[in-house]
Amino acid sequence: MIPVILSGGSGSRLWPLSRKLYPKQFLSLAGEGSLFQQTLQRLAFDGIGKPIVVCNQEHRFLVNEQLAAIGCTPQAILLEPFGRNTAPAVALAALKLIAEGRDELMLVLPADHVISDVPALRATLANAQEEALRGNLVLFGIPATRPETGFGYIKADCGDAGASAFKVEKFIEKPDAQTAAEFVRSGEYFWNSGMFLFRASRYLEELRTHEPDMYENCVLALERSPSSEGVTSIDRATFECCPDNSIDYAVMEHTNRAWVVPLSAGWSDVGCWSSLWDVHDKDGDGNVLKGDVVSYNSRSCYVHGSSKLVTLLGVENLVVIETEDALMVAHRDTVQDVKKLVNALDAQNRSETQNNCAVYRPWGSYHSVDNGIRHQVKHITVKPGAQLSLQMHHHRAEHWIVVSGTAQVTCNDKVFLLTENQSTYLPIASVHRLANPGKIPLEVIEVQTGSYLGEDDIKRLEDVYGRNQEVKS
Repeated sequence: MIPVILSGGSGSRLWPLSRKLYPKQFLSLAGEGSLFQQTLQRLAFDGIGKPIVVCNQEHRFLVNEQLAAIGCTPQAILLEPFGRNTAPAVALAALKLIAEGRDELMLVLPADHVISDVPALRATLANAQEEALRGNLVLFGIPATRPETGFGYIKADCGDAGASAFKVEKFIEKPDAQTAAEFVRSGEYFWNSGMFLFRASRYLEELRTHEPDMYENCVLALERSPSSEGVTSIDRATFECCPDNSIDYAVMEHTNRAWVVPLSAGWSDVGCWSSLWDVHDKDGDGNVLKGDVVSYNSRSCYVHGSSKLVTLLGVENLVVIETEDALMVAHRDTVQDVKKLVNALDAQNRSETQNNCAVYRPWGSYHSVDNGIRHQVKHITVKPGAQLSLQMHHHRAEHWIVVSGTAQVTCNDKVFLLTENQSTYLPIASVHRLANPGKIPLEVIEVQTGSYLGEDDIKRLEDVYGRNQEVKS
């Protein structure tokens, strides 16, 4: 059974904590480690092979770091240049397995879900495996316990109450509250978890039947995609022509081989802030308080503070999310609309939907401290043994001050070391590089000055990480 971990989502409903370049699956939101890491760690048992990870090209180094942190070595990483939903992502993974002569069962899992009862998950996987080996496409359905309007529903033929799997009758997408309440009362409906199990060839047969254009595009895209050391970069020009569709719409709603296996394992898709309120322990007033938060006479709130004191006084049912560069206050009943708020911010070209104040790179990270018309200040952290690209800027000069660690500086034809409290000046158009030759993180304050300070003012000359000119810093 090969896990296929889908890690391409943007998690916009969890803004402002989740950003496009650091989405929710890479955040620690419920328990130890990120949601992505937890997804992998709960699969560490016999019968489960090394995972295939499908993610966005922009998240490549973030994925590598999080995999290394938990000691997980995937059998393959597929890098999409942009998202085309779940059906093509799974098709690429299936085609890769078939090309290697491995027609195995694929356990398709989103990277951003919470499952608290791992033994129950394992037992359910055993039931699902039996059904998948019969040639069926298995969905994992969550018994609907409340009239939730934010989920898709699956209606199943539950005539045999003692069965471990039921044939799917139909799919219903996000009903209104009254309809959802009727579904719950009937006992015949499940929430669609977005988790699947099927044999690789079986999925491809169904996809070829119901979405032939998508199937042919994925075949061609994979043929044209270069691979190196287990990483395949999907060909941009070909993949751009691929239809955008989910597994549900492309295959599951059309096939007559869809079966649902009930999963009762403490599942949550962590799809919005109220979902996080649901899965966390509450205080005596029903509040979930994360960070430096003081609450007085306030009830049933979810508060996440990141950088400063947050206080509540005499309020109820609020979601308050504070980051260094953004603050969101919402009623808990409206959090499904956070995506609309993010879309409005995107329409204004606001950077707050793209990056956190901390921006992560394969060599480390940088943190924006101050910005002005002709200056910008960053706190740079370089990992031991890592280095930035050899680069130059046309419109800005830079000053580097070493806070801790040892810096190896290249400036034109000079290479020299700087230690704590030492600094250097890099003129406009100088060819330069910052590296950390030491065994502890290098901390540097960078002061940029000039007429233009955009991240696109960079000419990369050498880069040990194989990044192209489009990736900055």
